[in-house]
Amino acid sequence: QVQPVESGGGLVQAGGSLRLSCAASGRTFGSYAMGWFRQAPGKEREFVAAINWSGGWRNYADSVKGRFTISRDNAKNTVYLQMNSLKPEDAAVYYCAAGGRVGDWDYWGQGTEVTVSS
Repeated sequence: QVQPVESGGGLVQAGGSLRLSCAASGRTFGSYAMGWFRQAPGKEREFVAAINWSGGWRNYADSVKGRFTISRDNAKNTVYLQMNSLKPEDAAVYYCAAGGRVGDWDYWGQGTEVTVSS
């Protein structure tokens, strides 16, 4: 079992960068797939990026491909989301999730808010 805790959100200007972190407690972090999701006001939660347990496989939503990078450091029980070239439409609450495999998201964090000013 893991408990994700997100950090790193904040206010950034359009075109800027931000790195989100998700620290997950639990000795089995390295066996979990990890994902990032986001939810903007009035919209449903949507998939952003995912990474498998080893970091050897990654997947991205089309809207963030080429701008966002997901990575993980199993020694630090942390997954990251590097966000570059941010757009106003990227503004949302970003959630980190963990699962036994990609797509089976069993554990969720509380979210961290990203605001992008135009």
